[in-house]
Amino acid sequence: MKGTEETTAATDQEMVSAAEAEESNTAVGTEAASVLQSEFDQIKGERDQYADRLARLQAEFENARKREAKERAEFRDYAVGNAAEGFLGVLDNFQLALKSTGSPEQFRAGIELIAKQLDDAVRNLGVTAVETVGQQFDPRTMEALGSVETAEHPDDAVVDEIRKGYRIKERLLRPALVRVAKNTQTHQA
Repeated sequence: MKGTEETTAATDQEMVSAAEAEESNTAVGTEAASVLQSEFDQIKGERDQYADRLARLQAEFENARKREAKERAEFRDYAVGNAAEGFLGVLDNFQLALKSTGSPEQFRAGIELIAKQLDDAVRNLGVTAVETVGQQFDPRTMEALGSVETAEHPDDAVVDEIRKGYRIKERLLRPALVRVAKNTQTHQA
């Protein structure tokens, strides 16, 4: 019987050890679950903060985009207003000229003054005429409408300007239309 008692005692001992191990595992499992839950809650909180921050940044970006579009439109309106203001006096003078009953010489003198006023308004905007007559033909700023045979000017010199060309700073707004010299002496030799 002694063997049975030892076996029973060993079995009881194993059961107690198993129960203790199970309690220990349960305690460790509960502690681990608690740690995992706190990490999960922390990560969830960080995610919520990032989502909130992203939403705020998107709203700020959208507001900045709208503000920039509004400022661009206001600037364009201001620039157009400034440009138009310079031409209002010219328009007024044209209307006065149309109502004029003076002589043809007076009418011509008035139109010349209006042309000068218009030229000044354009110059105030930074628009300048392209120099052509007497210059060498430049296909970047001029268009040749024909050639004139002459012995007085070198080949490819601009002899006549049909329509003025204009630029604003370095940007060409419109090329000049010109006639170019074709030197008859150079071509005969």
